[in-house]
Amino acid sequence: MKNIKTMVLAGLVGSLFSCSNGEKADGYGNFEATEITISSEANGKLEFLNLEEGQVLEKGEVVALVDTLQLYLSKQQLLASKETVASKSGGVWSQVSVLNEQLQTAKTEQERIQNMFAENAATQRQLDQANSQVDVLKKQIKNVETQNAPIVNEVKSIDAKVAQIEEQIAKSKITNPIKGTVLTKYAEPGEIVSFGKPLYKIADLEEMTLRVYVSETQLPNIKIGQEVKVKIDSGEEMKDYQGTISWISASAEFTPKIIQTKEERVNLVYAVKVTVKNDGSLKIGMPAEMWISE
Repeated sequence: MKNIKTMVLAGLVGSLFSCSNGEKADGYGNFEATEITISSEANGKLEFLNLEEGQVLEKGEVVALVDTLQLYLSKQQLLASKETVASKSGGVWSQVSVLNEQLQTAKTEQERIQNMFAENAATQRQLDQANSQVDVLKKQIKNVETQNAPIVNEVKSIDAKVAQIEEQIAKSKITNPIKGTVLTKYAEPGEIVSFGKPLYKIADLEEMTLRVYVSETQLPNIKIGQEVKVKIDSGEEMKDYQGTISWISASAEFTPKIIQTKEERVNLVYAVKVTVKNDGSLKIGMPAEMWISE
């Protein structure tokens, strides 16, 4: 396998270095696109998968659903438990309500005694009693609220579990992440899927990337953002496209680790990516040529 790869690369490099002899392209390569595999984030029966290979999907489009019945029932059970737990605090909160009313009355009396004391119409003992009554009621309220703390914590725990189930229900709905073309469909409605099972593969084919290889001597003639001509086979002739260099590799490929002589240095090749607008004719893996614009 390694020998076959070496022969292919050698042929590619040989083609590159014949560019300067006659009308040869400046680079040869194949088209590629960023492919995304969409997988299930839930376990269960696949209720529907509304897509087919070759179909163009919009971003945000709901394309599949994994059965959520068991999750829904678990959520309802938790909500019922929450109501039961919350009802336990009803008596506690009624006590707090009564004590709060008593506290408001005590504060009003405290304020009245303070005003009277300022006018020498009340004694220090009466003021101390009013202050003491307010302090006692505040401590009673705090004590009753402390009794309710375990119930409040239990309710918070149930709320967290409900939120977790709601997140699982949301993930059971498969939303398409990008606008693109369905390349491969891996599942069918009615199948039992598990977390991580691939459902389909999609790629944006409106813009394709041509990966070509150029020799070291060609590097000074190209730069990122430069417009180039891309050609593909079209019957007896070649079809032209306008392309833009979007990336140039910073390191050489397919070359010995140690380069010592000038003759060996000329064998260096560098990967270059060219972005091309697709009119529908360009396919992943299709061979193409890059011609540097004059």
